[in-house]
Amino acid sequence: MITLYGAGEGFGLPEISPYVIKTEVQLKMAGLTYAKAQASPDEGPKGQVPFVDAAGARIGDSTFIRGYIERTYGIDFDEGLSPEQRATAWALERMMENHYGWALCHERWLDAENFAKGPSRFFDGAPEAVRDATMDQVRLNLRAVGIGRHTDLEIVALGVRSLAAVAAILGDRRYLFGDRPCGADATVFALLASTLTPFFTGELRRRAEGFGTLVAYVDRLMAQFYPEFEWDLEPARRPVAA
Repeated sequence: MITLYGAGEGFGLPEISPYVIKTEVQLKMAGLTYAKAQASPDEGPKGQVPFVDAAGARIGDSTFIRGYIERTYGIDFDEGLSPEQRATAWALERMMENHYGWALCHERWLDAENFAKGPSRFFDGAPEAVRDATMDQVRLNLRAVGIGRHTDLEIVALGVRSLAAVAAILGDRRYLFGDRPCGADATVFALLASTLTPFFTGELRRRAEGFGTLVAYVDRLMAQFYPEFEWDLEPARRPVAA
């Protein structure tokens, strides 16, 4: 039995962390039986969620969890993709996780309104010094990866280029590369859903709503993988000019 550890439901999403959503969707895609439990990041082997416990082995980081699933259960999440498509899928994941994800982090943590109703709740009951130290670390991380060195509008512009790239690759297909989901679909879906949740406001979300094909894509995958979850973007879902 696999136990998936995450942060739990919140922020209008079935899981607070997009990386937990990614892993959970891949477990569902693989048809594996699993249990879910909540944990704080410092309980994981890499100081983050998600992590899994599988027959006593603890694996951290969503990408390495995917590798474990594929090796252990003989699953290829990219089955049927050409070498070029596999390379594009990998590049998409890296763009969304290691670049776009930081733009989304900026909108969540450094926007005062979003922080107050979202990430600040992580510090309920904690000393103010802990919250301040964490905020300082978030700012340092954002600056270290480069995103934090730009203006708010420049960060949004970079995020929109990534959204446009995903929309161009998706086209009018049901999934990124055809009629069946691949591993990258789990990643892209998770980051897009985390962007589009109406729980938060912000320019990046507003611009994402302008990509009608991406909104429809998230709707489809949410209905497929989280049919029990109440996902409704109204009244914020109407496309606007991107």
